[in-house]
Amino acid sequence: MEILSDELEKYISQHTTAESEILARLRKETFLRTTQPQMLSGAYQGRLLSLISKMINPKNILEIGTFTGYATLCLAEGLQKDGKIITIDRNEELMYIPQKYFEESEFSNQIEMKIGNALDILDELEDNFNLVFIDADKSNYINYYNKIIDKMNSGGVILADNVLWYGKVMEETKANDKDTLILKEFNEMLVSDSRIEVVLLPVRDGISLIRKK
Repeated sequence: MEILSDELEKYISQHTTAESEILARLRKETFLRTTQPQMLSGAYQGRLLSLISKMINPKNILEIGTFTGYATLCLAEGLQKDGKIITIDRNEELMYIPQKYFEESEFSNQIEMKIGNALDILDELEDNFNLVFIDADKSNYINYYNKIIDKMNSGGVILADNVLWYGKVMEETKANDKDTLILKEFNEMLVSDSRIEVVLLPVRDGISLIRKK
């Protein structure tokens, strides 16, 4: 399902602040060297992540799902001078790409990469967070949320990507389609959770903007 026409997406992109040179190179390399480049946040969504981060000006950011690090660098743009972003991914073979760009960026001393099972790593984290971005395996979205929500400061924001899942969340779902079933349950859980406020944004594949009260 396409939320926006190609013409409208082009117009939106033309009237959105451009990505930086380092992000443009990272985006290009992602398309050249990975088999699923569509997993990249992309320039338009990246500018949204950056702007939200800048408005919050977080001390601590958590990202679940690094991929090639595009969103990581976008989120890092809003960090406080002494802040940090922890990014978690289990695909060790791909980590040479984000590592290269992280080291080259102005945020090299503020980015902490962790490789492994995010659910296990979350149990080890002692920090509280002002901003969290969830963009990993969809079947664990509820598990990630449940581990994160108590680590959020009051007023903290969680962003959950792909919550429209190509429109499949609105369709009848087969019993073996675990990802879609979990995302449907996740979306319903959010609107009934009295600890938060949530708005589902029709950006790319859907982003839930969640604020802890």
